[in-house]
Amino acid sequence: MFKVQGSKFNRKPGTWNLEPGTWNLEPQMRGFTMLELVIVIAIYSVLIGVLLNRLNYYQELAEKAAMESTLRTIKTGLQIRLAELIVTNRQAEAAQLETEDPIRWLDDKPPNYGGAYRESAERGAWYFDAGTRQLVYVVNTGNRLELDAGPEPKELRFRARLLKDLIQAAGGPVEGVSGVTLAPVRPYRWSGAADGGILARVFQADQRDADAIS
Repeated sequence: MFKVQGSKFNRKPGTWNLEPGTWNLEPQMRGFTMLELVIVIAIYSVLIGVLLNRLNYYQELAEKAAMESTLRTIKTGLQIRLAELIVTNRQAEAAQLETEDPIRWLDDKPPNYGGAYRESAERGAWYFDAGTRQLVYVVNTGNRLELDAGPEPKELRFRARLLKDLIQAAGGPVEGVSGVTLAPVRPYRWSGAADGGILARVFQADQRDADAIS
């Protein structure tokens, strides 16, 4: 049988005793080596970098969804205003929709509406540029926003456009206003990475459903 030895033998804790029939059961206390510490720090750095990248990705998805939701709301306000003009036989006033601030036709302004456009515009806010008659959204993140070279921070600009069509009248077909929309001044593409994960696919599915409804 093995015999447990105490302090009789001079040996390191947690190691086998070389003398037959003995074994030291005292635990060995050992700290991190420099190599192990460097490896742990490197792993934590990689994990933190991945988490921050994912966080930034989902924040940008949320910003894009909020921007497009506000844009649809403003577009709906324009359409309601045009319908009022048509119903009251005031189609001649429809041209003003292309020059006025479309936010004015909303009962409740967006919480991030900053009013008149200025050079020191706040990121993540909407403005109306009276000089160009354009609705402006100043992008907050936009790392995945593909846009032609322009000012920094990135800006998305839209302008109200009347849709016209031939309408049958007593004297023959005449051109009349059939709708109104908000068209981007410059083409842009704001998309997420292909490996966005489950949450990204949920955002994209919701976006497709909202586009189908509008």
